[in-house]
Amino acid sequence: MGAIDFFTSATGPDLTTAFNTARAQDRNDYGSGGYTGTLAEKHSVALIDEPRRSEGDAVARARELLLGDDPRVSDKWGPAGALPIATDDGTDGWLLFGVAPY
Repeated sequence: MGAIDFFTSATGPDLTTAFNTARAQDRNDYGSGGYTGTLAEKHSVALIDEPRRSEGDAVARARELLLGDDPRVSDKWGPAGALPIATDDGTDGWLLFGVAPY
């Protein structure tokens, strides 16, 4: 099987809670049998400690990291990456992204 990039925005009181909630939602929406190409395939998250930015700018930065084969996020079996974002409604959150089995 291959791999595909994914990008998911999430909010919550902290990164761990936001990750777990978004992962549970993807498991509900796409299943948990493996190879969904979504956050459902990730078991952990790695914070990319960079300044908070808009969601659009965070997606652009995430794409740069993925295209650059950054080892923190390039392993389809490794952790998801997380960049701090300010969502469209002004809420602080995270862009969860990475490469997932598909």
